[in-house]
Amino acid sequence: MLSPLLLAAARSRRMRGLVTSVPLTRGVVDRFVAGEDLGGALHAVGELDAAGLRVTLDHLGEDTRDRAQATATRDAYLELFTAFADHGYANGADASVKLSALGQALPGDLALDHAREICSAAGSVGMTVTLDMEDHTTVDSTLEILGKLRVDFPWVGVAIQSMLRRTEGDLKDLVGEGSRVRLVKGAYAEPASVAFQSKRDVDRAYVRALRTLMNGDGYPMVGSHDPRIIEIALSLAAGRSPSTYEFQMLYGIRTAEQRRLSEGHQMRVYVPYGADWYGYFMRRLAERPANLVFFLRSFTSR
Repeated sequence: MLSPLLLAAARSRRMRGLVTSVPLTRGVVDRFVAGEDLGGALHAVGELDAAGLRVTLDHLGEDTRDRAQATATRDAYLELFTAFADHGYANGADASVKLSALGQALPGDLALDHAREICSAAGSVGMTVTLDMEDHTTVDSTLEILGKLRVDFPWVGVAIQSMLRRTEGDLKDLVGEGSRVRLVKGAYAEPASVAFQSKRDVDRAYVRALRTLMNGDGYPMVGSHDPRIIEIALSLAAGRSPSTYEFQMLYGIRTAEQRRLSEGHQMRVYVPYGADWYGYFMRRLAERPANLVFFLRSFTSR
């Protein structure tokens, strides 16, 4: 019952103001976010790299309606790539990019132009880029931009959400050779007209989509913390080389399982960082009651 409320709160400017003004203990946000600046992100990546885990970095921010802010987000990624190259983290690393943070809602091709610059810079240091998928109103635009980017950067990946009813059809165009697709369940409050509402239906849709990806010629990225989903993925991947797929989990969630899977499989950790943590943080609370308990407990254990 709380999840829809928390997801709605994630898009509420009023709630953003209330929550971000509360002096949260540092440990609460740090559970899910690797610092508010690049230095914090690099520290987290250093620890993950030492443990043999791959990473994808997300500079937090979304739904930008200001051109200057969209440009600042682009610049943050360019700074990230330079820092990764300088620290020796770039080879095989990935960047996760929300097109709405690059100006997707603004007129013209601003988001596409920024994304092209990001992809060019990432490729120059040996990194890849994956486009995050946001709410259902952005899917068509995101897939259109993906197609344009792949003309010059065929390795650009995209996240696809099993909760959306359209996903099965979208995947038909995304299972070609080398196509990198991160399959997730979805973390946005969506109407029943476009998305499955029950966990059971979302899980079933996830397995159908996962089967499509594993039977295709692309590169599936299994984005899930669900033990049952992981076991199904391992079964469906039987016969595939471990180099042709990977598992992905969020920073700070099921860390022991991340390390277990890294022994024999490619395991990548989604590492968010930045000052604009509110929307991401609220969606993590909505996903699991245990996360909300952790959040509330912080106010009584200070």
